[in-house]
Amino acid sequence: MESGVVILIGMFFTVAVYLMLSKQLVRILLGIAILGNAVNLLIFTNGRLTREVPPLIPDHLYAPETATANPLPQALVLTAIVISFSFFAFLLVLAFRAYQELGTDEVDEMRIAEPEHDQTPPQGY
Repeated sequence: MESGVVILIGMFFTVAVYLMLSKQLVRILLGIAILGNAVNLLIFTNGRLTREVPPLIPDHLYAPETATANPLPQALVLTAIVISFSFFAFLLVLAFRAYQELGTDEVDEMRIAEPEHDQTPPQGY
């Protein structure tokens, strides 16, 4: 099971890097979203993919009797999902406002700070 998930994580990272190297903002945003999912799967896989009992301790014991599931990776993934979704929502609004202001989603055409026909700044002192 873990080897299949590891291959899936590798494919997610590959697709994410490919999309983030694009010149369209929408593809870059999709790459960032896929990268967040790949990181979440990576954290979850590092916590071992096993079928074990929930980490509940009976009242008469101080420690669990058998091996239990590790709740830490699940809590980390849940937190990472919330953070990556809010980051994606922020970037989506930022890209939409950039498209409204500049009229394009091509990264190379967004040259407000350095217009294309202006004189280039000096390269040395």
